[in-house]
Amino acid sequence: MATAIVNVPSNVGAVKGLDCQSFVGLRPSPNVRSFNCVRTAKKRGPGRFAIRASESPRDGPLRKLGRSDAECEADVVAGNVPEAPPVPPKAAAPAGTPVVPLLPLSRRPRRNRKSPALRAAFQETTLSPANFVYPLFIHEGEEDTPIGAMPGCYRLGWRHGLVEEVSKARDVGVNSIVLFPKVPDGVKSPTGDEAYNDNGLVPRTIRLLKDKYPDLVIYTDVALDPYSSDGHDGIVREDGVIMNDETVHQLCKQAVSQARAGADVVSPSDMMDGRVGAIRAALDAEGFHDVSIMSYTAKYASSFYGPFREALDSNPRFGDKKTYQMNPANYREALVESHEDESEGADILLVKPGLPYLDIIRLLRDNSSLPVAAYQVSGEYSMIKAGGVLKMIDEERVMMESLMCLRRAGADIILTYFALQAARCLCGEKR
Repeated sequence: MATAIVNVPSNVGAVKGLDCQSFVGLRPSPNVRSFNCVRTAKKRGPGRFAIRASESPRDGPLRKLGRSDAECEADVVAGNVPEAPPVPPKAAAPAGTPVVPLLPLSRRPRRNRKSPALRAAFQETTLSPANFVYPLFIHEGEEDTPIGAMPGCYRLGWRHGLVEEVSKARDVGVNSIVLFPKVPDGVKSPTGDEAYNDNGLVPRTIRLLKDKYPDLVIYTDVALDPYSSDGHDGIVREDGVIMNDETVHQLCKQAVSQARAGADVVSPSDMMDGRVGAIRAALDAEGFHDVSIMSYTAKYASSFYGPFREALDSNPRFGDKKTYQMNPANYREALVESHEDESEGADILLVKPGLPYLDIIRLLRDNSSLPVAAYQVSGEYSMIKAGGVLKMIDEERVMMESLMCLRRAGADIILTYFALQAARCLCGEKR
């Protein structure tokens, strides 16, 4: 019986089947012999295991004949070739298949796709729970409130439901979250001052999570719309104009407040001009040199945001957001935004929405060495969920394909409401 020694720390967690956290669609094959891990502390030290390939019940072990290498070679030279399984017969085509001459092809790409092992060997893009950032909605209440337009998503109570959801995500390798608050109407104002209240909902939540999970990576949203009585990302002038520089002043205070609470990455989603440079300067002035900025670089004025605004009750009180969010018809403008953000000190560039803007993700990937993020927004999530409920699509397969497409386009990380569900799928868990 063959035995292989693998240097594995004895404190590693149990692994079910294969390690599938880094790859899509890997499952233990029924044709692969199982492996048994046996502690061999006496002979090889307390931190190693012996892995023995179990014998197949079908054929049993092949017995050795006790012959030397020279004797075996002499037999072959003499023409006494040992027996081996016969050449398998060529598979027959179905009746009626036309007989045609072979096409004169020197290259047949299908050769590299003919088996699961070859497809896995040549897979260009991989997907892992480490690629996911899990957007979570929080509120002041203790109960978890379902979001009607987003099946499976909730406004989580910041003391209880949120902590439980983060624990579930960490169990399957998702260790990055981004917080979105639903704040009481009573604390909203035209200037959104609640955004930088050090004892507000988001700073309190960050402190709670960091106390329980110090290594959790926490992203925050930097924008005024959850705190604005007008529902806009910036301060609104009497004539309806969104004031840029005054809004940036508020955003800097918001980002510093979040960093003070323990945020790892602040994420300005407001699309005001010059806010990345101003926030970087404000963070550095307060000593938060290690806090990263993920800029919503190409955030489009999209119709895919509807369910999200229901979740936060943050619809604009009037008008729309087209004077600051980008025109969906524009491509080159994304380069203008990315060049500005990069020069101002952004650490990560984000494209929002995701799937409808794969070309923009690729554009940023090809023109910047910074990490690129994609936001698979609420509308994308809800459409896949609805299609699955109606049995029009296979929800799980479409979910995984959509996430793989975002990675293939060039996204290093993906903000997705599917983070927990997809990570469980990658790890072979069904709950």
